[in-house]
Amino acid sequence: MILHRYFARRFLMTFLGVLAVFFMIMVFLDIVEQLRRYASADAGFMAILALTLLNIPQGVYRILPLIMILASIALFLGLARSSEMVVTRAAGRSALRALNAPLFVALLIGLFAVGIVNPIVASTSKEYEARSGALRGDSSVLSIGSSGLWLRQGGELGQTVIRAQSANLDGTALTDVTFISFGPDGSPTRRINAKSAALQTGSWQLSDAKLWRFDHGSTPEVTALIQPNMSIPSTLTPDQIRDSFGTPSSIPIWELPAFIERLRKAGFSAQRHVVWFHSEIAQPLFLVAMVMIGAAFTLRHQRGGRTGLMVMFAILLAFVIYFIRNFAQVLGENGQLPAVLAAWAPPLAAIGLSWGILLHNEDG
Repeated sequence: MILHRYFARRFLMTFLGVLAVFFMIMVFLDIVEQLRRYASADAGFMAILALTLLNIPQGVYRILPLIMILASIALFLGLARSSEMVVTRAAGRSALRALNAPLFVALLIGLFAVGIVNPIVASTSKEYEARSGALRGDSSVLSIGSSGLWLRQGGELGQTVIRAQSANLDGTALTDVTFISFGPDGSPTRRINAKSAALQTGSWQLSDAKLWRFDHGSTPEVTALIQPNMSIPSTLTPDQIRDSFGTPSSIPIWELPAFIERLRKAGFSAQRHVVWFHSEIAQPLFLVAMVMIGAAFTLRHQRGGRTGLMVMFAILLAFVIYFIRNFAQVLGENGQLPAVLAAWAPPLAAIGLSWGILLHNEDG
């Protein structure tokens, strides 16, 4: 038990050290990128630093597998250099049993990342998008809520809020829709209820519409108009609506199932969010696979030679598995693979492959 605690503490400190190095490098690089991107936006250094600190958690979270494989390689090379693994084997403890502690720590790190870090990253990503959008002069135009689908469009005469009970896959055809227009001073000017609305170039085409005006001074119901067809100018495009969904990574893992359900009720495809949800759940296993890959190539005494070659093979295999994982996610998002298979197959395959290499090296 003391030996397991030693290996666990050693691996945790190595992981934190690699994490700190990457964090500092990414902070400096991101500051330079933010300064270049918003050089013409009259943003002060403190605003740029705030954007950097909001953007860094997402970047670090994305490269956790890379940090894990480098930490595992550093750990096992250090144990081999100090001959601690030789002493462990001489004491009757196999290298595979000594691997249990680093694997357990990697699993805990993965669970902590998914359960705690993921919501933090989602919050910082939202705040980063909001602040960067304010500097760029644009913002999201769509949101999915429990009461339906919400859109917003602007113009010279004010803002218009759109609520629909459901929509097609790209948000250009709405049903049971309500348009509420506001003047430049923020006061409501009219309300339109329609059975359906279709987005065309430069306008919404409404059917079975009823119009109430609030700026005539009379009772709105008295002056209400019913029109079978109606056109409302719009500056929205299908690309703007689709882009406003944002990325699934901007939604905390605990809120993602409810968001997926709202997407489906609104009529949108939730395949991308389902694949992302399963990928996040499988993240701890993927980190465990990275440790096992590092151990498969470096859990050996350095007197065997070819240490640099083994390190290169470990990093190369890790990148190949990472690429396959991303490729499987793309296939899952496109519907060519089931979401469960796209998310869980790469880490399980990596664990099986590295476990086979470990058994071959240790037990012949």
